[in-house]
Amino acid sequence: MLNFRFERAGLEDVEELAPLFDEYRSYYGQASDLEAAREFLKARLSNEESVIFIAAAGEGADKRTYGMAQLYPSFSSITVQPVWILNDLFVTAEQRGHGLGSLLLEGVRGFAQGTGAKGLTLSTMTHNTGAQRLYEAQGYIRDESFFTYHLYF
Repeated sequence: MLNFRFERAGLEDVEELAPLFDEYRSYYGQASDLEAAREFLKARLSNEESVIFIAAAGEGADKRTYGMAQLYPSFSSITVQPVWILNDLFVTAEQRGHGLGSLLLEGVRGFAQGTGAKGLTLSTMTHNTGAQRLYEAQGYIRDESFFTYHLYF
């Protein structure tokens, strides 16, 4: 049984994190592109545009990453407070059901509270019922008041 820990990722974690991020993107229908995943993560971390947390086990050369959560900062104009967008949450298929999703969600909640944010917001696909159950078990409330619109180019 692996002993998982929640930790903030840094540039030194990109090589270990990139395959996991690439797998996440593939889960959502994108073609695998490990180099694009690596460069995207490097840019977000280097430019301090996101905060990434990992669920990891092992130390040093034996360290392995099995889950990730990426947060982007935003703001609520209505409440004039910061808010974090939980944009990416992923756990490897072989480790799902072992509490890593909960570990990551509890960790990002503590991080967001520590920054004085209003809270966290996220979206998930309508057919991803496993993720929906996890979010609701962690206290997230499904929005029944607002529609979400996108204009992508």
